[in-house]
Amino acid sequence: MAETSGAEAIRIATFNVSMEALNYLPYDKDRKTLAVGNELNKALSSDHQQIKNIAEIIQRTNPDIILLNEFDREDDSSKNLDLFLTKYLNVSQNGYAPVQFPYYYHGPVNTGVAINADLNNNGISGELPSDTHGFGHFSGHFGMILLSKYPIDNERIRTFQKFKWKDMPGALAPVVPETKQPYYNEKAWQSLRLSSKSHWDIPIKVGSKVIHVLASHPTPPVFDGPEDRNGKRNHDEIRFWLDYITPKSADYIYDDNKDKGGLADNSIFVILGDQNASAVEGDAINNSIASLLSSEKIQDPMPTSIGGKNHSSDNNYAPYHTAYWRMRADYVLPSSAGWHIKNSGVFWPVESEESFRLVKDRKASSDHRLVWVDLELNQSK
Repeated sequence: MAETSGAEAIRIATFNVSMEALNYLPYDKDRKTLAVGNELNKALSSDHQQIKNIAEIIQRTNPDIILLNEFDREDDSSKNLDLFLTKYLNVSQNGYAPVQFPYYYHGPVNTGVAINADLNNNGISGELPSDTHGFGHFSGHFGMILLSKYPIDNERIRTFQKFKWKDMPGALAPVVPETKQPYYNEKAWQSLRLSSKSHWDIPIKVGSKVIHVLASHPTPPVFDGPEDRNGKRNHDEIRFWLDYITPKSADYIYDDNKDKGGLADNSIFVILGDQNASAVEGDAINNSIASLLSSEKIQDPMPTSIGGKNHSSDNNYAPYHTAYWRMRADYVLPSSAGWHIKNSGVFWPVESEESFRLVKDRKASSDHRLVWVDLELNQSK
């Protein structure tokens, strides 16, 4: 790594906060009898302990930049975010200092966006939540937010919400194993977008330099059938970033403004988000996440926690786990160019610590853990 000047580290984090409508409704495995709407707004408007715990975790770790996954965006507005900032993050939780994020990006996502096609092959088109570009009960369900203490260059944000899966060369198009025929009918395949939520390239100004936050939340590689449509989509959603940061592989990519190509060589970036995949565990087609982690363009800090290790003491990979359900799913991956890694960790206290109450079960805060990395910008030009 290049020599650095000893400048103050920037803490960058990702946190799947589970602040989505179904989390605030009684459990119903079929989700058919429940009216799913802006339950998050109702929860935020009350004095909600789970949300207070999430805010306390963020205040304790005090990141400079943080991506929140599974934060509902209702009616294309920021009213949920406004409540979270003013009632929770900007207010001391359990004696910890309020945290201010003057800059944010809360863009649209594909979850709950209807597609006029039959995606689950049940003979009916346009059903919610199944026949949508990303599984969701309403537009903005399971959304994303980027919060920053540094200015965001809003005019240069690139989003890839509408990039179609079919336009990725070598896309893993799902096939029915018995018939060897495409799982999706032609209408569905021609229309379906790659991102189950979205892919964002958000430039942030840190002093004289610009860093690119590459944010996403690929679909879980489960909840499908032998065609493995979610597993293949998860693979290609992760592969998108590997192609995007590799100039010779990015020519096919277009953003929502129809501009083509990926990042310039030697750009400074950080890939953030719940990737729903591990290179060594789980149900994902793991060569995609493995290729990303081993890319020469990437540094993998491999954050750990003792809490995670204790949670699955019989598992050699447990120290690296970021989810209650025992897998590394959430990543902060800085570029090889521009960064010096100072420290990293997963917020997962052990049972003997007072703060264990914040993670003691799925409902204490989230079924995921906040992952953070302290980075220093190389000062060489």
